[in-house]
Amino acid sequence: MSKRASKSRIADYFRSVYQSHPAVITRAPGRIEFIGNHTDYNGGLVAGAAIDRSILVAAGIRTDRILRFASEFSTGTASCELDAIRKIEGKGRWANYPLGVYTELAERGLRPDAGFNLAIMSDLPSGAGLSSSAALELSTALAIGTLYGMTLSRADLVQIGRSAENKFLGVPTGPLDQSVCAHGRENHLVFIDCRTLEADLVPVPPECRIRIFNTGTKHSLLDSLYSKRHSECSEVLRIIRKMHPEIEYLTDAKESFLDELGGNAPEEVVKCARHVIRENERVRATREALNRGDIERTGKLMHESHESSRTLFENSCPELDTLSDLLNAHPRVHGARLSGGGFGGAAIALTSEAFGDDDATAIREEYRKAYNHFPDTLACAITDGAEVLQK
Repeated sequence: MSKRASKSRIADYFRSVYQSHPAVITRAPGRIEFIGNHTDYNGGLVAGAAIDRSILVAAGIRTDRILRFASEFSTGTASCELDAIRKIEGKGRWANYPLGVYTELAERGLRPDAGFNLAIMSDLPSGAGLSSSAALELSTALAIGTLYGMTLSRADLVQIGRSAENKFLGVPTGPLDQSVCAHGRENHLVFIDCRTLEADLVPVPPECRIRIFNTGTKHSLLDSLYSKRHSECSEVLRIIRKMHPEIEYLTDAKESFLDELGGNAPEEVVKCARHVIRENERVRATREALNRGDIERTGKLMHESHESSRTLFENSCPELDTLSDLLNAHPRVHGARLSGGGFGGAAIALTSEAFGDDDATAIREEYRKAYNHFPDTLACAITDGAEVLQK
């Protein structure tokens, strides 16, 4: 994207759409999934980082009972009546994300006398596995909550965003995306226990950098195999619990339990479970490695994570595999892997500070030879979580 989202730019955009000044402006970052692929909804551990690409929301109260939504990347506005909340169909269906957040706030007691205008601006690529949806949910929750005088904790933001996506949008995501967007801190990874939602911050060595390479293969969790993988994990957990009823989550299981199943479970769901169990241990090992400053071990675990996603969980794709192979073979890359739900989107690389634009260009050129287009690349900083910019 050519222009960065900013407080002044979104204020100007809000005024151009609604002919009034915004009362509140908020920001929530995108995130990378550093390691912990599909462990979150399986009750496991996961690590991510908030990045310096964000979604900004500006809001103001109306004089009627209409909720109106505008986005810089969509023509016109979408709207809904305060007294007849429903999913929006057709061109304006992107507004179901902020609308779902409003329904969650209403369940928490929000009873406004008047509706609101909302304007959205982003410099965060959508469909790249960087969680533009969670960034939109949290920035919206902060904006509406602040607009109507609600006090929302970081834990509240996580729960509101996740519930909106699970219940209103119907996407069975775990808490990773919202947790990282809420708890992010500059130059730190956020390690999350997805059972308790406790967040632990671990510093990233200062000599390390993050690069994102977007395949350009758009994914949508609503349209992908995400829900299928979610169901397969639930299926194998149900089968394991027949022999080990004490197991509450798939990440409680030992890998030896899978060997006991024999032919009682389809091979594809056993492979998914094997990935989840091993990946959970990789997250634990990554935290230990970073705490002792072992960058080499951290990079190796990232590489192993991608190979597991490729061969066991099968949520990679040829474009992501190509990027992973190119990056993991590079002497100034510590480790690389797909980030997010998979089935397209972006790969991330943990690099040395010596990895520069020329190195990124060489990777892009090799990728172009295979797929006849260049992947977008982004050097990003690790930043703070969701915040109110103006109130």
